[in-house]
Amino acid sequence: MTEIEIRIRIDDPKAWRDKVLTFGTAVTRERHLETEALFDFASGELRRAGRALGLRTAGRRAWLAFKGEKRKARSFIVRGEFETQVRDPKETRRILKALGLRQTFSYSLHRTVLRRSRLTICLDETTAGSFMKLAGERHEITRFAKSLGFKRADFITASYVDLLNGRGVAAGTD
Repeated sequence: MTEIEIRIRIDDPKAWRDKVLTFGTAVTRERHLETEALFDFASGELRRAGRALGLRTAGRRAWLAFKGEKRKARSFIVRGEFETQVRDPKETRRILKALGLRQTFSYSLHRTVLRRSRLTICLDETTAGSFMKLAGERHEITRFAKSLGFKRADFITASYVDLLNGRGVAAGTD
């Protein structure tokens, strides 16, 4: 699957939740805590290649996701993604370790998930600030962002890892 997304810095996630709901969206998951642990080889091979392997947990649910290299796109994050739900995150960690991978980074965020047709809207609260993540087709993302009063200059293409490490803080940076 190809993932297309952007982030937009927001000030008040609760206020934005209320505003986004007026645009015909529906809450698919109320505010909850998510934790993501990223894994790489000791050599840093995945990170250097622009790839990521993460184990995300939310309550009793967990997913293993592989994200490929970012494709050239000025205003969007575009990359291949494979994701599967895992039954036992602790055993999954053991498997990753046995394969020679080690945890290189982890972070937590509070997330509220909404949908509008095929567009996914996440309101994310991180230690680097609050963000609205829009994922879907480029035209859907652009149209919805514009209807909320945002411009392409507001689109952030930095990952949460980069934002949490103080890199890519400005809109539109990689």
